[in-house]
Amino acid sequence: MHANRSNDQGPGEFYSHFKTYHELMPHKVREILLVSSPYDAYIMEEDGSLASRIINEYSGLNLSQPPRVTRTASAEKAVDLVARKDFDLVLTMPYLEEMDACRLGRRIKRRRPDLPVILLAHSMRSIAPLPEDGHCEGIDQVFIWTGNSDLLMALVKNVEDRLNVEVDTGAAQVRVLILVEDSPAYYSSFLPLIYKEIVRQTQVVLGSGLNEEHRLLKMRARPKILHARSYEEALALYRQFRPFIFGVIADTRLPREGRLDGEAGIELLRQFREEFSDLPLLLLGADPDLRPRAEAIPAVFVDKNSTELLNEIHAYFLEHLGFGDFVMRLPDGTEVGRASDLRTLEQLVAEIPEASLCYHAERNHFSNWLMGRSEIGLASAFRSVRAQDFSDPGEMRRYIVSSIHALRIWRQKGVVAQFKANTFDAEVMDFVKIGRGSLGGKARGLAYMSALLHQSTWLHEKYPGVIIRIPRSLVIATEHFEAFVQQNDLARQIRAAADDGEIAALFQAADLPWPLRESLAVFMAQVRTPLAVRSSSLLEDAQHQPYAGLYDTFMIPNSHPDRAVRQERLEAAIKSVYASTFYVGPREFSRASVGQPHEDAMAVIIQELAGGRQGEFFYPAIAGVAQSHNYYPIGKMTPEDGLAQIALGMGKTVVDGERALRFAPPYPDMLPQFSSVDDTLRNAQQSFYALEIKDVPDAPRFDADANLVKREVADAENEVPVRQLAGTYIVDEHRIRDSGFLQGPKVLTFAGVLKYDLFPLPALLTDILHLGRQGMGGAIEIEFAVNLEPGAHGRGEFFLLQMRPMVMADHRREVDITPLEVDTALCYATHCLGNGESRSIRDIVYVKPKDFEPAATPRMAEEIGRINAALAKAQKPYLLVGPGRWGSADRWLGIPVKWHQISGVLAIVELRNNQLNAEPSQGSHFFQNITSMGISYLTVAENDGGRFGWDHLEGMEVITETEFIRHVRVPRPLVLKIDGRRSQGVVIMG
Repeated sequence: MHANRSNDQGPGEFYSHFKTYHELMPHKVREILLVSSPYDAYIMEEDGSLASRIINEYSGLNLSQPPRVTRTASAEKAVDLVARKDFDLVLTMPYLEEMDACRLGRRIKRRRPDLPVILLAHSMRSIAPLPEDGHCEGIDQVFIWTGNSDLLMALVKNVEDRLNVEVDTGAAQVRVLILVEDSPAYYSSFLPLIYKEIVRQTQVVLGSGLNEEHRLLKMRARPKILHARSYEEALALYRQFRPFIFGVIADTRLPREGRLDGEAGIELLRQFREEFSDLPLLLLGADPDLRPRAEAIPAVFVDKNSTELLNEIHAYFLEHLGFGDFVMRLPDGTEVGRASDLRTLEQLVAEIPEASLCYHAERNHFSNWLMGRSEIGLASAFRSVRAQDFSDPGEMRRYIVSSIHALRIWRQKGVVAQFKANTFDAEVMDFVKIGRGSLGGKARGLAYMSALLHQSTWLHEKYPGVIIRIPRSLVIATEHFEAFVQQNDLARQIRAAADDGEIAALFQAADLPWPLRESLAVFMAQVRTPLAVRSSSLLEDAQHQPYAGLYDTFMIPNSHPDRAVRQERLEAAIKSVYASTFYVGPREFSRASVGQPHEDAMAVIIQELAGGRQGEFFYPAIAGVAQSHNYYPIGKMTPEDGLAQIALGMGKTVVDGERALRFAPPYPDMLPQFSSVDDTLRNAQQSFYALEIKDVPDAPRFDADANLVKREVADAENEVPVRQLAGTYIVDEHRIRDSGFLQGPKVLTFAGVLKYDLFPLPALLTDILHLGRQGMGGAIEIEFAVNLEPGAHGRGEFFLLQMRPMVMADHRREVDITPLEVDTALCYATHCLGNGESRSIRDIVYVKPKDFEPAATPRMAEEIGRINAALAKAQKPYLLVGPGRWGSADRWLGIPVKWHQISGVLAIVELRNNQLNAEPSQGSHFFQNITSMGISYLTVAENDGGRFGWDHLEGMEVITETEFIRHVRVPRPLVLKIDGRRSQGVVIMG
């Protein structure tokens, strides 16, 4: 340490010494133009974890002109804004109202040729009709966004790196890492990971800021990441910045001289190795046989198809790029401590012997270690002070500790309230976050809903008797999930686990991080209501890939008198949700959606359970799902009128596809399920789910039906919600009277709500669906619950539990189905989801009509799962055909397949005939995921003009046959055509 030092410095004075810091990164992304729906804009600009990544290094240093996002949903307005205002970056989504993204980019480039324009797509499928690699004139780069806010931070930082690399390498010898990859899907995963590794040193230093919404700052002097998409571009970057390069990551197959060259990556790294003998190199490839060739360079090799891809890249950073610990030693070399981050460094400096402190200070080890981690400001401050300037080692120790501490405590309040143990008040909490990291997809949606409801004062004024809100929610951010997995070494143990049950056992045996447990103790000391413990992974409720219902949710009574026991059960529920991240279902869905298991992180929502106590049970009067788009409108209904499905009790009835009442909110009197007394008796809900509450309940379970009991409506006929919502069947008159307070069997007709305005549910759903559709910029689906106030007309509580975008088919491509094709088709359906044409199916898996038994549908699901596994392994897409609702949890309504049992399917036919004449699937989690995958879904109603020609399958080659299922292969590919505009589809023999 050298020169003079300042005493008693506050954060502002401390940062004023960072002259080098202020001189770096002169070109910043200060003005961002975001062209997207209001919902996407909210997530990208206002979620706390994202805002901290984009603006924290400005506000944390009190710099002027912090980054600002200008939002617009209009492409024409975007062009006008570019002409009138100096933007540094344009982010656009693919689907814009007036023009597509390429045209927008071209018009922007005509005005501002140097202005970066980046396209954010939700999947490769969503960027059609762009070229296969997603690039077009006007678009500088395409990223695939799965809801991970780290990607948004990475793309902004990558733009800044390009602008600043020449200045920063010249001024401070800032290091450079080159990534050479041409696939948007892969570099959209790699760049966030690389940036996360680079800034990890900054993130871990903020232990004292654990309960703050924003982290301290992003260091300007961090290594620059330069991304090249071709051999020539990579070579040019290498030659320009060779003295500063500290690593290269390259794909094997790269564009070279305008063509994709399978050897380009190998030749590129070999050339670098000849010039730079100790440069860390990493070769990415899809063929494991390339490993020996990589080792011959030598370079590290990572298989791009590996399920551990991101973990292996993480290991490369740790093992080859020198991100090591600060090892505290005595002058004789004896190790006395080890610091991996600024927090532990601060702790150790306060404790190590004076001899060790002086040894490192006199040799500038503190400054050098911080400089190596791009902590330029703090490193410069330490370098400016000499050890002999202090009166004694104690004063020097205090200076070092206080300086590190000043850096760590600098923070600012974010949008979402941060949990603070000393100020937490459960009575007034609305949305509170524990820890750092992402809120996850579901919690982001909750935060958006909370803001939306708060802003929509007209909605509350229109329904003065209804309390409209989200349930009180505490969110455990992803930081704690990552710490939990790391500190218990679960990543390694999961790889050896045989099944979901073994993974669950591993997680239950592990310990949650102690800071989290301390926070939960404060929470549980104040909260005594039943709780829902819900998943909120990064991927949940994302556009195009919602992951609906794939992770676990648990409900706990929270009624034991001992707080420690209640906390123990809450922790068990949290660990069960964490475990579901690694279950077969989500991983198979991820593999099918993005081609490989995607790295996911889990936040957890602890939420007050909507409902009321009825004796020893707890449940809401109504729970349901509503969609702003109705796939199967009838009569005067239109698709835009939407659809609601409601049931008594917990929402499991609806989301699992069991018997529920369906209606269009604008037409609550149109109930085809209740068209006659006999239809009403046959179709009305007979059972419901409730949480069992006792003063001293047994230990809660954490299986598929955790702590819920399925009750018969008849057993609850004296409970208030049933009386409010049911009618009474008068046997002698063969009539149902719209009152639940008469003598006789109760029938759930919901007439009090749908006919007599006991609660304004239809109108309220109409307004909320309209509000949500405006906010998200497209069709939405919500989950909700209702508490009715006994004896009060028009009063109660409406809980908005979840809102997510609906995945809609792209109808821009016109598909024509001729009358001849209808007449000769193997299958003709008048109700279809999807749009387009396919000729890639030769395999048909179907339930044998003559062998079908409704009681045996679970066995059919198992048989289909075994056939699916073989077809998926062989990468053979297939057509699945069978009666009733696919994916229903009610075996009497359809075949209860799980996602992993049909993960290879390309099209599904749902038959409505005399074997199973259930209403079409809509509103269930299974249905939402099917539509998100772009899987064509054909509902064949034989009484509505649809048909399936079983005779066409006679004589086809039988590949597999089981007790109930037959798998055949046709000689030529089937022709599948879906006309999404008319909801019409055919399957034609090739």
